[in-house]
Amino acid sequence: MLDLKYLAAVLATVFVINLALRAVPFAILQPLRKSRFVNTMATWMPVGIVMILAAATFRSVSGDAKHLVYAAIGVAITIAAHLLGGRRTLLSVGAGTLVYVLLVNSF
Repeated sequence: MLDLKYLAAVLATVFVINLALRAVPFAILQPLRKSRFVNTMATWMPVGIVMILAAATFRSVSGDAKHLVYAAIGVAITIAAHLLGGRRTLLSVGAGTLVYVLLVNSF
């Protein structure tokens, strides 16, 4: 049977680590807002993530020509939604993924 002191120590440790991990980003947020590196990463990171997702999708369907066309259509929808939708990454990735999944499952 678990000792109550041991359980309390584990819970206290988890509480302190959890609180620290949640508080640190807010504590260092103000100096980071002025950082040139952070601003550059905020600009380029979403594009990089989308590129990695597109490359992984094309790699996974490279053997099937029909799915390759569907993936190209999904990427085109993602790019169009990203440029026309105010550069909202979640919207554009969601739209491209939805189109790709619908095309793959309907034909």
